[in-house]
Amino acid sequence: MAQTNPQYTVPGMSTDAAQRVIELLQSRLHAYNDLHLTLKHVHWNVVGPHFIAVHEMLDPQVDDVRAMADAVAERIATLGGSPVGTPGALVDARSWNEYSLGRATTQEHLGALELVYRGVIGDARAAIDEVDKLDLVTQDILIGQTEKLELFHWFIRAHLENTGGGLATADATDETEAAVAGAETEPATPG
Repeated sequence: MAQTNPQYTVPGMSTDAAQRVIELLQSRLHAYNDLHLTLKHVHWNVVGPHFIAVHEMLDPQVDDVRAMADAVAERIATLGGSPVGTPGALVDARSWNEYSLGRATTQEHLGALELVYRGVIGDARAAIDEVDKLDLVTQDILIGQTEKLELFHWFIRAHLENTGGGLATADATDETEAAVAGAETEPATPG
């Protein structure tokens, strides 16, 4: 299991502060591992008129989120902790539900992913706020990662937004509602 009670840490930081930062980073590691697997799952299971656009949009997101996971794991180790990236630990620790859509249209998956990104970004921003008083180096890492996640979220939202700026998934509270709302923005197919 994760060593969140370090015997040493970086110069100028208390082990108590390092312990809390490690805990926050471990939660980010779980979120990023889950997100990159979810994005790859969608990449393999998306169908419909805009398949290729969404399929190809997701691979760079997968790569960047994997890099985020690596960066937070290495920061955990730098602070004297022991990062845990095993599937069982992720499942045991997560507070969110398993992504449940299988083969589905681009708009259904994008609707569900909009909600997924909303959760990941909200948790990342909360971690940024908490590390503000503990470790500015870690905060800088999280800020850069959140900026990238927010860009990816915009890419997803652009497919779900109307010309007036309304978001189809704005009122969705779970993945199924978000998928249904996304599907309602499905473009008509010719013929």
